[in-house]
Amino acid sequence: MSLPAPLAEVVSDFAEVQGQDKLQLLLEFANELPPIPADLQEAAMEPVPECQTPLFLHVDASNPQRVRLHFSAPAESPTTRGFASILATGLDEQPAADILAVPDDFYADLGLAALISPLRLRGMSAILARIKRHLRESNGALADPPASRR
Repeated sequence: MSLPAPLAEVVSDFAEVQGQDKLQLLLEFANELPPIPADLQEAAMEPVPECQTPLFLHVDASNPQRVRLHFSAPAESPTTRGFASILATGLDEQPAADILAVPDDFYADLGLAALISPLRLRGMSAILARIKRHLRESNGALADPPASRR
C-alpha cells in the first residue's frame, strides 16, 4: 500500500498495539488534534455530514506540493476527533498527488473494525473522500492516480 510516510507511521503505531490499547491510541490522537488557525472560522469550513458528529474540514491546496488540512470537531466526540487527527498527522503538508494516491480503505489497517462500529469507520472514509474530492476540484491538472495505487 502506498502511503505518505507520516500516515504510514500512524498505521504502524496502530499495528503495534492490540485490543483496547488501540482505542486508547485513538483517544490520544483525539487529544492532539491541532486547533484551527486563528484566521480560519469554522463557519467557513466544509461540513462532513457523513460523520455521526459535527466535523468541519478545510483543505488549502493553493500549493499542491504542500496541502494544508484543518479540522474542527467537538471535544465530546473523541472518535471523530481521533480520525481527524490521524488524517491531520498523516496527510497535512503532503503533496496533493500523494494524498490522492492513499487507498480509500487505508483505515482498515488501523485494526479498529472490532472496536468501532462500521458506521463510525465509514466516517473516516468520508473525510478522506471529501479531501480527495476537494483536491481534484481545486487542482484540475492533477490526474487521478492509477486504480492500482488507490
